[in-house]
This record gives sequence, C-alpha cells and structure tokens, in this order.
Amino acid sequence: MHVAMVIAGGVVLLGVFLLFGKLWGTDAAALALAAKAFIPVWLVVSGINMWVGVSHAGYSVREELPILVIVFLVPAALACLAIWRAS
Repeated sequence: MHVAMVIAGGVVLLGVFLLFGKLWGTDAAALALAAKAFIPVWLVVSGINMWVGVSHAGYSVREELPILVIVFLVPAALACLAIWRAS
C-alpha cells in the first residue's frame, strides 16, 4: 500500500510541475521543460524514500532497490510521455 501511495504522490507532484509549466509559459515547450525538471526531483524523492526504508524500517538495500525502481519509473514514464506529447 505504501508503494501505491508514493507512486500516487509522484503523479500528483508531476501534475503540480505541469501546472506550473502551464502557468509560467503558455507554449508546449514550457510543459516539456517542467516535465524534464520533474525527473531529477523525483529521483531524489525516490532515493529519500529508499533511505527511509533502509534506515528506519529495517529493510536491506537489496530489498528496497526493486521498490525504488518501481516507485521512480512509473511517474518518470508519465513525465516522459508528457515530454513526448508536448514536443
């Protein structure tokens, strides 16, 4: 359940980035830039989520690494789709 909530948080964060891209620039290039800016931010947030799982929840890095990949890739793939559609 935690994984689904983190992924949903990533999708919401992507929506916020795209909203600010739409507000600050009216063309499609602004949306693409916002989606491109989202990806490294989401990588950091996903890494922090992994760190919390390892340091506080007691999981090993080996157990948390596949979760990191899933949590990062789903919103990042949606961001890539947004970049592709805006280009």
